Amino acid sequence: MIEERFDAIVIGAGPSGNAAAYTLATEGLKVLQIERGEYSGSKNVQGAILYADALEKIIPDFRDDAPLERHVIEQRIWTMDDSSHTGMHYRSDDFNEDRPNRYTILRAQFDKWFSSRVRQAGAILLCETTVTELVKDLQGKVIGVRTDRGGGPILADVVILAEGVNGLVGHRSGLRPEIAPDSVALAVKEMHFLPRETIEARFNITGNEGVVIEAMGTITKGMTGTGFLYTNEESISIGIGCIVSDFAESEVTPFELLEAFKNHPSIKPLLVGSECKEYAAHLIPEGGYKAIPQLVGDGWIVVGDAGQFVNAVHREGSNLAMTTGRIAAETVVSLHRRRIAMTRENLSAYEQGLAKTFVMKDLRKYRGIPALLHANKANFFGLYPQLISQAMQTWFRVDGVDKVSKEKAIFRSFRTGRTLGGLIGDAFRLVRAWR
Repeated sequence: MIEERFDAIVIGAGPSGNAAAYTLATEGLKVLQIERGEYSGSKNVQGAILYADALEKIIPDFRDDAPLERHVIEQRIWTMDDSSHTGMHYRSDDFNEDRPNRYTILRAQFDKWFSSRVRQAGAILLCETTVTELVKDLQGKVIGVRTDRGGGPILADVVILAEGVNGLVGHRSGLRPEIAPDSVALAVKEMHFLPRETIEARFNITGNEGVVIEAMGTITKGMTGTGFLYTNEESISIGIGCIVSDFAESEVTPFELLEAFKNHPSIKPLLVGSECKEYAAHLIPEGGYKAIPQLVGDGWIVVGDAGQFVNAVHREGSNLAMTTGRIAAETVVSLHRRRIAMTRENLSAYEQGLAKTFVMKDLRKYRGIPALLHANKANFFGLYPQLISQAMQTWFRVDGVDKVSKEKAIFRSFRTGRTLGGLIGDAFRLVRAWR
């Protein structure tokens, strides 16, 4: 068992943990990274979105050898009822730039690549190892960890908790409360394989171009959640997720929800002829700004999903994870070089650094959205998608009815479905929560 002392221990080898460990190692610190999986990414099979800007700040040349699937040139946003969708999409050839902004990736492959760069930078990776507890001194400062491998504690000046949304180590050690069921979503995902040329023809793309679809509406059966579809080189990632507390109240299972989504008239044609080879479930923090736990203490820092760093409104996660991991590491490096103790007061520089970034600015901007959607889920995930679909059906159907009458019918359907006061109130609450 490893017995030497480290400058830093990183728990977890996902995007946030790898970002932290890489940044620390490249600055010459002695780093131990502990991962409970067989290897970094072994617990992830799903496709995901990689935001280039966040990774570029850590590994500028990542495009040279990272396992990237497709760069996204088109974003589709759908509001769906049971038989149709009303969509908005943006497509631009500007995204076919030399340094694309977004990529689809397969997490198992990407995390493994990222981990290899971490090890090349000099960090020690210990896999198939579970941290059982944080070790504290008599004053309560975290000074290391114990693992399921037995033996004595592994000591370090600081421990970075990049352990994911469950945050079991932090919870068991009393650093954070157990995550609330209304602050986390359960997403189920599948990988559907198709020939490359079929994907390109079906989505009107060529080469390594990709398309992303994000959807909401009656597809979540009245629960707070969203669906998605990403194009990879020779596969399609499709999934849907809802707040855990909603699943607990509903009689609908996650598997049933995904099956219904796949068989929706707008989705089914995109999957025709595909072969499903992978299925996975994953918890996603969705509580937003108000659910962020304590982030620093004497000898410890929290990053990534463990800190609720997911922008649910824009479906951004990996960029927040990597940014928080990087800034935490930069904070540690700065203190280490100046030989300053890793106390809560000194580590609070991490929080100050985060406050200047898009991470906290965006989460603060949307801090009221999670509660608003959850409190009004029947309207936002049921009534309004149906009313929007009905309005589009009325407007675009050419049936001899004059347009003035159609406009009146559309307005009447909204006022009947929600009442004028309800519509105004929802609009006011949405605008207030959006700012």
